Amino acid sequence: MLGARRVVCALSGGVDSAVAAVLLRRRGYDVTGVFMKNWDIADEKGVCSADKDCDDAYRVCEILNIPFHQVSYVKEYWNDVFSYLLNEYELGRTPNPDIICNKYIKFNYFFHYAVDKLGADAIATGHYARTSLGDNEVFQQKYIQRPKGLFRNRFEIRNTVKLLQAADQFKDQTFFLSQISQEALRRTIFPLGDLTKDFVKKIAAEHHLHHVLQRKESMGICFIGERNFEKFILEYLEPRPGNFVSIEDDKVIGSHKGWFLYTLGQRARISGLKDAWFVVDKNTASGDVFVAPSTDHPALYRSLLRTNRVHWIAEEPPAELIRDKMMECNFRFQHQMALVPCTLTLNQDGTVWVTLVTPLRALTPGQFAVFYKGDKCLGSGKIMRLGPSVYTLQQGKNRERTAGNVPTNEVKVEPAT
Repeated sequence: MLGARRVVCALSGGVDSAVAAVLLRRRGYDVTGVFMKNWDIADEKGVCSADKDCDDAYRVCEILNIPFHQVSYVKEYWNDVFSYLLNEYELGRTPNPDIICNKYIKFNYFFHYAVDKLGADAIATGHYARTSLGDNEVFQQKYIQRPKGLFRNRFEIRNTVKLLQAADQFKDQTFFLSQISQEALRRTIFPLGDLTKDFVKKIAAEHHLHHVLQRKESMGICFIGERNFEKFILEYLEPRPGNFVSIEDDKVIGSHKGWFLYTLGQRARISGLKDAWFVVDKNTASGDVFVAPSTDHPALYRSLLRTNRVHWIAEEPPAELIRDKMMECNFRFQHQMALVPCTLTLNQDGTVWVTLVTPLRALTPGQFAVFYKGDKCLGSGKIMRLGPSVYTLQQGKNRERTAGNVPTNEVKVEPAT
């Protein structure tokens, strides 16, 4: 007789991952909890809650009577996530470390640790998401060596697993999972995929997990937490003073400590000015941060962007996009924003142009364009370039703002190749 299936569950010390472990136990699996330490408190001056998180995760395992392990990915997190974050800021972009953390830490290093070191039949996390596989199908998956190349071989890789949105649309976290690999996805269980947050809290209370119910929702940078951003980032990047410049008349209206402290759409608190100004563009060569005098200024709205090479989760690329070079789907670049209809145009290098049905406020280079069709999360690509703003089009001019080898955010539309 076969023993119970072994599932290794990532525990953060929060309520979602704790309830994921509860549900796995209910299903009769042999569950092991693992806490990942990914940020070293000695590396920065602020407060880090990693030790408290680890203690809370350990208490979950005690209450559920399951084995507990702690694993450190401090070096890997620094090399693959935090260094990436700093580099993106220096290039004038605004990164999304949570998406990168899932790709490289949770669904790569942790996944292989669970399978190779702990003998897991599957891994599980507390993400609100679903896949196209049932649990039994997950346990039947075998390791498949992925062929190298620009795209996966469409004929070798069959029965790919789809990433599906959670039942709780408000809590759905497929946005943050849009860069993970097929290899990891086909061996992953998301126990919370069909539940609401309120029901998850009820389960936690029923199982006496009161210590995780009292915790606040995790915020801020993945594994680092909520900080004073300016103070935190200036511990790692040297100040690079520059000017705030009005988009309307090119007048200097203030100064700042570095363009990397600002993201598009953000309110710029300018010393000596009572009125609110909002960031619409940045020039990393001159150090200028361009601002507009209202939160709904047309300079904040754009309807065209280009990504880097898109990571497609199941079909790479989708058959319709291969056939027609164009495809209609839905788009978002922030976790809980409403999905926006768009048209993708495929380029030979795997990048795509994204044309939105309606202009969006504060499209931001460095963020990820995440694509959906129905309840399927198709994948994502990092936003690298933006088309002209509504204001630029209205003015009938396209300002040239180059920054060395870094392309300007505003680009002229070029034909798809």
